[in-house]
Amino acid sequence: MPEFERNIEDRAVLVGIVWGSETQESVDKSLDELERLLETAGGECVARLTQNKESPDVRTALGSGKVAELAYLCACNDVTLVVFDCELSPSQIRNIEDIVGDKVRVIDRSMLILDIFALHAVTGEGKLQVELAQLKYTAPRLMGHGTELSRLGGGIGTRGPGESKLETDRRHMMRRVRALEAQIAEMDKNRKTMRAARDRSGIPEIAIVGYTNAGKSTLLNRLTDAGILAEDKLFATLDPTTRKFILPCGEAVLLTDTVGFINKLPHHLVRAFRSTLEEACNADILMILIDASDENFREQLAVTEQLLVELGASGKPTLYVFNKCDKGIRDAGTLGADVRENTVYISALTGQGCEQLVEKLEGFILEGKRRVTYLIPNSDGGALNTLYKNATVESVDYGAEGMTVVVLADARVRGMMRKYAVDDVSDAADEDFD
Repeated sequence: MPEFERNIEDRAVLVGIVWGSETQESVDKSLDELERLLETAGGECVARLTQNKESPDVRTALGSGKVAELAYLCACNDVTLVVFDCELSPSQIRNIEDIVGDKVRVIDRSMLILDIFALHAVTGEGKLQVELAQLKYTAPRLMGHGTELSRLGGGIGTRGPGESKLETDRRHMMRRVRALEAQIAEMDKNRKTMRAARDRSGIPEIAIVGYTNAGKSTLLNRLTDAGILAEDKLFATLDPTTRKFILPCGEAVLLTDTVGFINKLPHHLVRAFRSTLEEACNADILMILIDASDENFREQLAVTEQLLVELGASGKPTLYVFNKCDKGIRDAGTLGADVRENTVYISALTGQGCEQLVEKLEGFILEGKRRVTYLIPNSDGGALNTLYKNATVESVDYGAEGMTVVVLADARVRGMMRKYAVDDVSDAADEDFD
């Protein structure tokens, strides 16, 4: 993989189109986020351009007059990059570049996100996923710039694990795509094997999900000393990290930091990173992190919940965590009773409110569970295995009469193991499990 000069800083014009259900306000907010994405990638916004249209122009997205205005802006401001907030077709990119000039690259929001993912991919699997997504999405949009694709020399929208592969022909690229898919499928098998081992351990899994830059990595570091990178940037974390956390009651849980969500997250990117995002699907509990200081937190929460629905991860027990409260809390009173009942306010950076967060998690885990002591004959080792598999075993003492086992067990397990119980005062509901 060729190295790129990190001091390259593109001067960019951001372009938005007000059409369909969009409003000027919503487009302006989306462009604000696009500017943050650009800054994360190392670029600088020197101008913005918006246009009201019934629908994007088939040939150039913008109308002819606006494209001419865009070309003028580029020429007057030494612009090297134009970023559209909407998705562009390969022909639209070529047509716009023909007008604004050969020295100006044109990319869309998806290509910018891919570029950031290329910057932040650390693990082998993450790099392969980025390369696959680049080849499937970016490569067709770079065709037509000459057989050598000299524009790939550096800058936003051109770097990443797959850039050298983009210089090959279509046939070699498709071969590379198939090879990458096979490698990722093999890694996915290994991931599922590890996940199965975690499932057999019976340790509850909690996925920390939320909008990008909500503070998920900072929270995991605060709770578990995970030591993972936590920066005030979009998509600072790309690869999932899982750490064990012991609750005050002694119950162990697995906390997983996941890749952040964002508005207009391209579907092809969701597909490429599905194995990574499945950490949320397989979790027992979701912890949705929300930036309490962001004026757009409601929209960001809506995006997060919609993506969880699309991933098939909705409907799980959910704790809503408003983070960054040290920066000030926006009004959360209109979110709905179900959210308020399962909400905590914290600052992962300072530790404020984290004790209440842990208490909430403990409540989720212990709901319906009870500490029970069992006396199991030494000859009945299978019963002890059942407890290890289905409950939380706190201690085992081996004696002449048998094994004295103290566990945290739910009603189902208590019903299964009642004949061994020493001090279980079961409620009437447990009779259902006789």
